[in-house]
Formats: sequence, C-alpha cells, structure tokens
Amino acid sequence: MRGLTGEAGAEPESDEARGTLQAACTAVSVLAALGLLVSACGTGGTGARDEGPAHTGSSAAGAVASAAPAVSDTPQPAVDPVRLLKDDPKVSATVKHGLKPCAGDEYPVDVSYGKLTGGSADDIVVNVLTCGDAVGIGAYVYRGRGDRYENVFATEEPPVYAEIDRGDLVVTKQVYEKGDPVSNPSGEDVITYRWSGRAFTKAFSTRNEYSKAVGGATATQAPAPVPVPDS
Repeated sequence: MRGLTGEAGAEPESDEARGTLQAACTAVSVLAALGLLVSACGTGGTGARDEGPAHTGSSAAGAVASAAPAVSDTPQPAVDPVRLLKDDPKVSATVKHGLKPCAGDEYPVDVSYGKLTGGSADDIVVNVLTCGDAVGIGAYVYRGRGDRYENVFATEEPPVYAEIDRGDLVVTKQVYEKGDPVSNPSGEDVITYRWSGRAFTKAFSTRNEYSKAVGGATATQAPAPVPVPDS
C-alpha cells in the first residue's frame, strides 16, 4: 500500500475509492487483533506506516490444552487372612482350632488376589494348610463388599486346594486309596467353578489318575484326564 500519497496535479480521491480503502484498513485491523504481523493503514487514505508485531493477550497465551490427569494405579491393600478366617462364622471350629503358627508368627495360609466375581475390588482366595505336610484342610473365597469381605465359597474336605485360573475358580482335591501315604495320592479331582452373579456354580471337572512307579518313586500325572460327569 506504499506510494499512495497525493501528487501535484493528481485528481482528488473519489468517495468510492476512499470507502474501499477504509474497508481494507478495517480488515487488516482485524488481522492485527489476532496477533498476526500486518501493516496498519493510515487514516484519511493519505498513506501507510509499518507497525511492529501485535502484543498477544494473556488469554491467548494461556490457551494451552491441559494434560489429562494420570490414572491412579494404586495396588489393593493387603488383607490379614488369619483375622479374616477367625472372624468368619462360616469357617468351622475345627479349622479355626488348627489355625496356629507353624514357626514364629508364620501361619500356614496361602493367599491369592484376583478377579473372580466381577467386582471392582480383587477377590481373595485363602487356603489353610497343615504345618507338617502342607495338606490343604480348607479353601475359601472372599468377595469385597464395601469396607468388608463376604465369604462366597468354602470347602473343608481335605486334602483340598483352590486357585484362580484365568478368571475361574479351580479347586483340586487329592484322591487317596486305601494304603496311600499322604505324600503319594492315587489321583486328583480338578473342579472348575464360575461365578453366576450370585454364587459359584460347577462348570466341569476332570479326574487325573497317577501311575505308581515301582520302588515308591514319585507319582506322575496321567497324560489324559478322564472327565467326571457332574453329579
């Protein structure tokens, strides 16, 4: 827009030309308000002058998208399994009486945390064992209900052991025939339970029969489990 100053002998600007120039100046001023580097127009259509960069408002400078809050991954606090068992009326007096430390303050309990019932908190599987032979004498599942835990599964038919397997509850029961030592059962029943929304229901079971090696060697699992029909 430079070179628009009046010269001697030139015809005066028409109202139409002056109006066009004013419209152009208004558009340029809008661009300057947006923080762009532009040339501002002089008034009256007598020329133009160069302007420095426009100052950006504080609101524009602060218009930076804030990062999303980090997702909390706080681990679930550990639960005292011994207190859980002793306070549970569904645990038999026999199991509670045998629930004593094996050495020092170490109790014979195995604890697993995992998803079994679809709740927001992890479920807890507790196995109670004997001190001498580590034989399972009770297996229990506790489901979180607010600030407490509810017993939703219990079996006290030794020897028994419960585990979490890919969202299922798997209970293993050793099978002994007459004369079998504790360390050498004849087989085992493996029963899979699934949560139905209100309780655990039996999904399927298998029977594994062990072969007896000559000379009392450790028994080995049979290669093919035999399905056991649901009773």
